[in-house]
Amino acid sequence: MSMRGFEIVRPTTIERAIELLESGDPGVRPFSGGTAIMQMMKTGMFVPERLVSLAGLSKEHSAISVDGEGGMKIGAMATLSTLERNDLVQTCFPVLARTMKRLANVRVRNVATVGGALSHGDPHMDLPPVLAALDAIAILRGPSGSREVPVADLYTGYYETVLEPGELVAEVVIPPSDGASAIYRKTTSRTADDWPMVGVAASLRLSGSRISSARVIVSAATAKLQRITAAEDVLTGQGPSREVFADAARVASAHSDVIDDAHGSSVYKSALVEIEVRRGLRDAFEGETAE
Repeated sequence: MSMRGFEIVRPTTIERAIELLESGDPGVRPFSGGTAIMQMMKTGMFVPERLVSLAGLSKEHSAISVDGEGGMKIGAMATLSTLERNDLVQTCFPVLARTMKRLANVRVRNVATVGGALSHGDPHMDLPPVLAALDAIAILRGPSGSREVPVADLYTGYYETVLEPGELVAEVVIPPSDGASAIYRKTTSRTADDWPMVGVAASLRLSGSRISSARVIVSAATAKLQRITAAEDVLTGQGPSREVFADAARVASAHSDVIDDAHGSSVYKSALVEIEVRRGLRDAFEGETAE
């Protein structure tokens, strides 16, 4: 379909970008890489009046750094290819680099940004569940200043987030892993680089012979990213074993709000959630892809 004319503005500061977006006008949207918004425009899901390009923001908004304790800060304008290739990411949180290698394709990863992947709200995105499993915090900046929101709490529904008019994801902060291992697994319905029908991210931390903390995140099969605390409770305090992992996987499947969509039925995806959680926990513990 043909697109009608619209305005593109390119502010050079995040403060000016916030001013341009503050009205909450549905015809005004920010964009960074533009991979998602272009698809929405082509299909007629979104008809813009003005697009606010964030490409002119300073390089500090795409920087990646590590503090003295091993925590990481990632600027929202960092591209997904940067996460894939960055030495600090590969050393401190290799699960991010591994995940990016299987996300879409090189063309998409070269332009799509961390902030865009988080703020778009599509539950099929690969990056949000991984960051949620790492207890990452999104730093939001808007007309009222800055606030911190755990990535696990960023979403309220299908394509819905807690971002207020004028708010932007400015940065992501990941706390030190403290020896935890993390994994991301997904099942796609057609090709390896397709949107996942099920995504599972998990993190385990051991203290001696017991699991001291766990994170289990389900996405894609659900209308929004979902942290499964009931499955985490099954794991915490237990000695890691295939039986415990199987129990946690069954609980995760039972507590996931799985939906039907073009990728598969809810019954099928519920079964896949159980399989992927069980395998993900096993992989994280056995160190096949551990950090």
